[in-house]
Amino acid sequence: MTAPLDVPGSAEEAHSDALAEKGGVRDRGRSLGQIAWMRLRKDKVAMSGGVFVVFMALVALLAPLIVTLLGHPPNQWNRDTIDPVLGTPIGAFGGASGEYLFGVEPVTGRDIFSRVVYGARISMLIGFLATLVSVVIGTVMGIIAGYFGGWVDALISRLMDIFLAFPLLLFAMAMVGVLPDSAFGLQDNALRIAILVFIIGFFNWPYIGRIIRGQTLSLREREFVEASRSLGASNFYILRKELLPNLVAPILVYSTLLIPTNILFEAALSFLGVGVEPPTATWGGMLSEAVDYYDSAPNFMLAPGLAIFLTVLAFNLFGDGLRDALDPRTQS
Repeated sequence: MTAPLDVPGSAEEAHSDALAEKGGVRDRGRSLGQIAWMRLRKDKVAMSGGVFVVFMALVALLAPLIVTLLGHPPNQWNRDTIDPVLGTPIGAFGGASGEYLFGVEPVTGRDIFSRVVYGARISMLIGFLATLVSVVIGTVMGIIAGYFGGWVDALISRLMDIFLAFPLLLFAMAMVGVLPDSAFGLQDNALRIAILVFIIGFFNWPYIGRIIRGQTLSLREREFVEASRSLGASNFYILRKELLPNLVAPILVYSTLLIPTNILFEAALSFLGVGVEPPTATWGGMLSEAVDYYDSAPNFMLAPGLAIFLTVLAFNLFGDGLRDALDPRTQS
């Protein structure tokens, strides 16, 4: 059998040529990645979102250092900042000061700034890991369904429909609510985080799976795939070497749009009390605790609410800009 060869002229090259035509003569000869980066840099809104995403990722990674320099331990009670009679923070703006940047929680006096910073670790960790699970499963299932077609496509498509109709929120609440204290070598919040990542990631893969399936249906009819097949390339080789590299762009775009959805889902579960257990700080859990104090200490609700809003908005803006940068039909 003839050994499979790389065939010149792929979808990526055609995509790059289309982008070059939109960008003018100066873009000719550049790769798809270079042209997309040039277009993305021109989008100030998307770049602002990307910068904020990187900032929040650094905040999550460096949370212990940031809290050591600018705040107090997130679970430390500071009763001297609380009115002993009313149980509300002493001072204006919920006790905000140079020592407590966002103020303190009612009753406990815990540093809101430190808890928001540590809450970023949980939200970003679950958001990224759950998205990774969804992308891996969705890409594999989507590319198989789109390439092989027939009964394979019909079976996977019906499976997608079942997962999309599944009551995910209710299942997550029921699953997390009956967890044992330890399992799979994990315990307490480590086990809860692992279960949340699995539930969110495993049941959300059809969203990206449908996108990959549609792209694969188009790519499998292209000349470079037919050329590889005529040269004796195996199905696995075509999937791995010809189709998958040309699916990187949609995978990246929809991953950036799926992460904020997963962050919101984790926040919703924590708000309902079935996420990560207290006293571990989470944005959703802080919002749930702040409901009873919205009138006396509005900053308690405002800080985690803004953190969720700005993070999700930044991911969405960056994802939209990335999609436009990789789309040859979009005007520069």
